[in-house]
Amino acid sequence: QVQLVESGGGLVQAGGSLRLSCAASGSIFSINAMGWYRQAPGKQRELVASITRGGDTNYADSVKGRFTISRDNAKNTVYLQMNSLKPEDTAVYYCNVDGWSWDRFTSWGQGTQVTVSS
Repeated sequence: QVQLVESGGGLVQAGGSLRLSCAASGSIFSINAMGWYRQAPGKQRELVASITRGGDTNYADSVKGRFTISRDNAKNTVYLQMNSLKPEDTAVYYCNVDGWSWDRFTSWGQGTQVTVSS
């Protein structure tokens, strides 16, 4: 069993910053990719950013230059630093972790609400 615990969401004014964290725990042998997705009301879940074990990153065009994804492999934790937030960034943010336990696994966090007021 692999559990993901997210933290760091909240309410912020446009132009502000938030930092999300997601810690994985359980019987984890190794973690491959880690990522953040978001889902706004009435919209499909979309990839925000991802990072490989080696540190290669990928970002949605809408967040490039504003968001930064990072990870601490020793802590099995992924972070998302969000700067210059816009009202259109309002969504529930989910972390996703892909790796190996006794078998290959892909786990999702419980989601954390990010609300950006104009």
